[in-house]
Amino acid sequence: MNKKILGVTVGIAVVIAVIVVGVSLASLDIKTPQSSNEKIGLVINSPNQDVSLKQVDEIYSDAASTGIGRSNVYLFWNLIEPVRGEFDWSQSDIMMGLNEKNDLKVTLFFSVINGETLGPFPDWIGKPSLNAIGEERLVNTLDEILSRYHIVDTVIIAGDTESQFRYDEQNISVYKELFSKVYEKLKEKHPNVKFGNSFALHQVLNKDLGHIVNELAVGDFIAFSYFPVDSLNDIVKTPVQAKEDLGKSIELAQGKKIAFFELSWATSDFVGGSETTQKEFLEKSFEFYSENESEIEFLTWYRQYDRPEGTCVTEQQDIGDTSIDIGGGSGLGSSEFVIERLNHYLCSSGLKDVNGNPKTGWNEFKTLIEMLN
Repeated sequence: MNKKILGVTVGIAVVIAVIVVGVSLASLDIKTPQSSNEKIGLVINSPNQDVSLKQVDEIYSDAASTGIGRSNVYLFWNLIEPVRGEFDWSQSDIMMGLNEKNDLKVTLFFSVINGETLGPFPDWIGKPSLNAIGEERLVNTLDEILSRYHIVDTVIIAGDTESQFRYDEQNISVYKELFSKVYEKLKEKHPNVKFGNSFALHQVLNKDLGHIVNELAVGDFIAFSYFPVDSLNDIVKTPVQAKEDLGKSIELAQGKKIAFFELSWATSDFVGGSETTQKEFLEKSFEFYSENESEIEFLTWYRQYDRPEGTCVTEQQDIGDTSIDIGGGSGLGSSEFVIERLNHYLCSSGLKDVNGNPKTGWNEFKTLIEMLN
């Protein structure tokens, strides 16, 4: 594939970094935690880049008001450790501070593998192959992060992992060995943190890649993102059929706990979505969760807000660009037709529109969490 396509969202981390240079965690008043469900999460994002710290604070508070107990934080190695052994916490402190303020646990995505791409890595590492990453430096960096942020209870090291090995299966054993060594060393230091890898369930099913998941069923859980789409990014499933797809994740995990890292349903009619079917899929997802709770590590919905049309995916997106957060959907195709649909899908996956108006799914999301509690 000549073009690398990434499902991206402009993240709050970067917005904060731009407008809050020098702001300390002390400026974020810690509030009394609300009742929440630590197994249910939401990808928290702003509807656009032009937001103030006060607005971002309100966005987090609004997300927490639903009853969620976790969110995703996407950290890039090149940003957190630009110089070997020297860490830049300016962005991550704000992000983690907002999560802590709102009593949210964090699922950390640390991008060693991101679909077909490795990294992004700091310049001091270069662009290593899988067998040249080195477990010691990966362990050291993750140890620094986990020692600083005790709200991180789950870590995903590789995302859309099936796309990395679809045409490179001979390297599965290389990554499996790297993961096992990193896992063993980090577990000694952080026994209460759980580690795993994530796969795009729709990609696995559409392209018959279940054997890759089977071979990489390592760690404490197997995480999945899920879009109810075909290879062109059109919604081709009913909410009932999508629930059946979720059930296939249990078989793929081979006895490991499963987790839903980014679960979504778009509302754009351009790709066959609607508010009604989004709401129905929320119901089916929580129904599936209730039926299989003992086997599920967590379920996180992608995401809080829509983004402006056409801003979610670009051709030849530079993965090292500090203005993006990875939000699933990598490796879904390279044609303009496919990219256009992916843009419509990702940009309309929120529970609120770009103007902050709640869709029918927003109140349903809150109701469903309340019913679990």
